[in-house]
This record gives sequence, C-alpha cells and structure tokens, in this order.
Amino acid sequence: MPILMHPRPATPLLDTIDTPTQLRKLDRDQLRQLADELRTEMIDAVGSTGGHLGSGLGVVELTTAIHYVFDTPNDKLVWDVGHQAYPHKILTGRRGRIRTLRQGGGLSGFTKRSESDYDPFGAAHSSTSISAALGFAVANKLKGQPGRGIAVIGDGAMSAGMAYEAMNNAEQAGNRLVVILNDNDMSIAPPVGGLSAYLARMVSSSEYLGLRSLASRLTKKISRRMWSGLEKAEEYTRGMVTGGTLFEELGFYYVGPIDGHNLDHLVPVLENVRDSEKGPILVHVVTQKGKGYGPAEDSADKYHGVQKFDVITGEQKKSAGGPPAYQNVFGETLATLAETDDRICAITAAMPSGTGVDKFAKAHPDRAFDVGIAEQHAVTFAAGLAAQGMRPFCAIYSTFLQRAYDQVVHDVAIQNLPVRFAIDRAGLVGADGCTHAGSFDVTYLATLPNFVVMAAADEAELVHMTYTAAEHDSGPIALRYPRGNGTGVALPETPELLEIGKGRIVKQGSKVAILSLGTRLAEAMKAADQLEARGLSTTVADLRFAKPLDTDLIDRLMRTHEVVVTVEEGAIGGLGAHVLTHASDEGLTDGGLKIRTMRLPDVFQDHDDPAKQYDEARLNAPHIVDTVLSALRHNSAGVEEARA
Repeated sequence: MPILMHPRPATPLLDTIDTPTQLRKLDRDQLRQLADELRTEMIDAVGSTGGHLGSGLGVVELTTAIHYVFDTPNDKLVWDVGHQAYPHKILTGRRGRIRTLRQGGGLSGFTKRSESDYDPFGAAHSSTSISAALGFAVANKLKGQPGRGIAVIGDGAMSAGMAYEAMNNAEQAGNRLVVILNDNDMSIAPPVGGLSAYLARMVSSSEYLGLRSLASRLTKKISRRMWSGLEKAEEYTRGMVTGGTLFEELGFYYVGPIDGHNLDHLVPVLENVRDSEKGPILVHVVTQKGKGYGPAEDSADKYHGVQKFDVITGEQKKSAGGPPAYQNVFGETLATLAETDDRICAITAAMPSGTGVDKFAKAHPDRAFDVGIAEQHAVTFAAGLAAQGMRPFCAIYSTFLQRAYDQVVHDVAIQNLPVRFAIDRAGLVGADGCTHAGSFDVTYLATLPNFVVMAAADEAELVHMTYTAAEHDSGPIALRYPRGNGTGVALPETPELLEIGKGRIVKQGSKVAILSLGTRLAEAMKAADQLEARGLSTTVADLRFAKPLDTDLIDRLMRTHEVVVTVEEGAIGGLGAHVLTHASDEGLTDGGLKIRTMRLPDVFQDHDDPAKQYDEARLNAPHIVDTVLSALRHNSAGVEEARA
C-alpha cells in the first residue's frame, strides 16, 4: 500500500529576518512568501493591541520591496503618515516588541527617531515626508556621502500644501530624492493590468531616461520652435497615458502607476529607480487599504483604526457603553442649532468623524466642508466665511491646529473675525502619545488679543459653550474638549447662553479654593471631598473661561481663602500663568496668600493609558490634595519662623 506524502510547509521566512540586511539576502521569488507572513504577523499583533490596521495592510508588499531594493538605514526612509509603518517596524528589528504597540512603555504607533535607526524622522502629522527626505538627500549630497532620501506619502497627505512646497524645491536633490506616492483612495490614475506595469518599467528604465537626456541635449541642435513642439507632444502623450504631467511640471521624473501588491512589478521598477542617475523621481504606486484581510477589505473605512479584535472573525471588542463621546455631543448640538440658523457651517481638515462634523454633515451637507489635510486653508477659509456674515465652526484637533497658527493670528485674530474654533482632543490623548496631545492650545490662543477661550468641564457644558460660540459675533472664540466619553451628566434640553468671561461656583467653602478649567473639574471635586474629610473647608470653581478671566470671582476667592490652586490640562503659560499675572498686577499676594498652579509637566509625555498619563502629570485628585497640604505646611512653617 503506497504511503501518502504530504508536502512539508514552507519554512517561515519571517523567523529568519531581523533586519533588512537579512531580507536582502533572499531570492526575489521568496518575497511573496515573506510578504504573506508579514501580513499575517501584523494582523495578529494589531488584533491583540488595537491600532491602525488598514493602512499598514496596504503597504506590506511595498514595505518589503523598499527594504529589499534600497540600502536602509543608509537610505533614509520617511513614512507619511507613520501609522502605516507597522510592517516596517516588524522588518527592522522590532518584531519581538510589536505586541507592545501603543501600550505604556511599548512601541509608538508612529515612526520615532529614538526607537530605531530605521526611523530617521518622526512622522505622526501628515505631509512632512517630502520636506524631510529632501533634507536628508541634500545633506548627503553636500557632504559627499552616499544615501538617498525616500518619502512614502499617502494620497491623503498630498492634499496638504506643504507636500507641493517641498516638491517645488526638490530639483536640487537630483537622483538623491525618491518620492513614492501610495495611492490607496484617490486613484489618481488606476493601473491597467500588465500594460501599466510594462509602461512603469519602461519609463523608469535607464534606456528611457537616457533617451530623455539625449533629447534634452538636442535642444542645442534644433530650432526653439521645433523643440517646443516635440517637448509638449512627449509631455502630454506620456501624461495622458500615465497621469504624471502635474509631477513633471514640478520637476519630477514620473513613474507609474504600478500595482503596489505585485512584487514582480514593484521590485524591478524600484531597482530601475535606485540605479537611475536622473531625478528627483516620483513613483506612483496604487494599493488597497486593508489588503489581504477580508473584514478590513469589506469595511467602509478599511479598518483604519481598530480596537482589539478577533483575528478569525474580525469582530472588534466593543468598549462598554456609557456617556456619549464629546465629539458626538458637539456635532449633534451644532447640527441642531443649524436647523434654526442657516448661517452656521462646519469645516474640518480630514477628520469628520473624529470631530463630530460627520453628524453635522449628515443633517446639513451643503454647509459642511472637509478641506482635506489642509489646516491652514481651513482657518483662512473660515475667516472668509465669517467676513461675509456666516457663522463658521472650524473643528480641528488641538495638535493639528498648531499647523495653522499664523492663519489664526493674522487672518482671524488681527482682523477680529468671529471664527468659532471647536478644539477636539484637548489634553492628553492616551495611545497616540505626545504627537497628538492637546497640550498647548490654551497657551497659544489665550495670549492673542480679541480671543475668547472656553474649556468644557463636561458634556453639558459643551452644549452650552457650542451655543455660546454660535451666538458670539464680536470676535474669535474657541471651545476645547477632550477625547473620549463624557462624565454621564444629563444633557440640557435647551442650551444656556453663557456670559462671556464668567465662571461658576460648584462647591462653596472658606479655606481652600480650587480654580478648575476643563475636565479636571471631576478630580477637583474628589480632592475637595478629601480635603473636607481633613477639616479643610474647600471651594471649587469652574472658571469656564481661560480668556477673558473672571477677575471678579478670582479676586473674591483670593481675598477670602488661604490657599488658591489652579488646575488645568494644558502646558505652562495657560490658565495658571494668567491667574498669577492678574494676582501680581492687583497685589493680591501681598497678604500672604498661597497660590499654586497645576498643569501638564514641561515634557512631551509618551503614550499610555490616559488615567496613567494624568497620574504621571500629577493632575488627579490625590495630587491636588498634596499640593494644598504642601502649601499649608509651607505657610505654617513661615508663620512659626516669623514668630521665632
């Protein structure tokens, strides 16, 4: 009886790869197996940690091909945005830590210079890669060193003007600069099977580029008019076939489009680009977000960002129910207000669901504008709307609004235009870490003349502040709120119009006053209870406004309490600095009053669970209590010393 022989499974290649140097020792026909294993490893890892899935799945083959062809880390590879770099991390010595992604003490969800030599540039905000890669390329050229700058930029990131500013300046880098456009959504020019791959190989080949160089030299031998006609014919013929005319106008040699999942197409094209003496070169690669994982391919957002999930079924682990998310409260409130006010409109910079503008857009599609990753344009666009009598709400994450600060100052504040800024992700944000933390907005907005700056303590306050901002026509106004769910307070049926620059007393006491701004109010209330248990009568005030300050309330509390503590979820220079300046100007500290300011530490905090981050920042109830007791002990010691 014959013995049935079963084929032995292929030896896992990924187990033999710790660095791209080992990857480059593989035969080309082994790359398909490696890419499949890499995709499986990534799915399993993100299933256990959560994070960005779809974008990384779309670049598995591209990542494999880049590291196979180019000499990383000597060739500097910049990912834009860095959340697509999970496969890159696995191939560059971090596979053993990949299941610590976005966890406290673990790998960052983005590229990070301190993490690996293969991460030459941190990229958690978009559209920076071409500028950075150009810097690497030109530096090597000036120093006479080998090495390219390679930028992998997503089509969404190409909506930002900074990408084109860099491309306009790139010609001086020559063949040291390679830009790989990862087109997974816009489909600027979709590949057309084998013909497209053939064309890509042809226009990237040394023979083709050599012919173009020869043609350029012929300009000296033929008439200007004849050359002009030939040049335009070549340009527009190739542009119609490949879609590269725009990039050629910016000085790039355009190659593509090519199938970003076909390694037989990718590798030879990248090798041609690597060996070319021409440049800079742009390679247009078309990929599918979520590629190779059915649940991601079938999802509307291609599993862009996921919770932990079951790898077999794709079912994400749902977070426990509870209060609504702050951004949803904002979006739904604004949509309701717009039912009776046709001047209200909403603008977002590529984050409709993240800011709640998707809720508004569903109800009022003609008055919702997603301008792409273009925060500078978003702000000045809003300024133009406001100047023409509309009531624009510019809904942008705190950390992304930093990209448009000049427009906030010049186009809004100086002209005193009533643009409403809905600042999402205020404070610490957990797994996304310091690149996405909303640490600085109070500081950089409250320093500007004409600005009103509000911070919601809970979701009910956010409703009131959204309405107040809508009705405020006398200048720019900002309302800030954190990431995540509210506190569970009941939402008001009718919003309240807040008096500008007026806070509220939440709890009345006599010895200690805690002045809170934003959602630390809940911790301030816990601290007050703990202080009361120690016999220290405590007042808690929700100031509501960082600017203008409620100076009447602050003066009264400072004159009637022994210790005053300010608490905010922002960097130095915010509420505490403004309160101290006011107290100094008015001489309120002359009678021995003890003032302490509590704020985020003067560091960039790494990613972690938000509660742990606030513990590290010493902004939870026990830290407020410690601050008060320390001030009282210091005061008592001073009194005893004076008596002695």
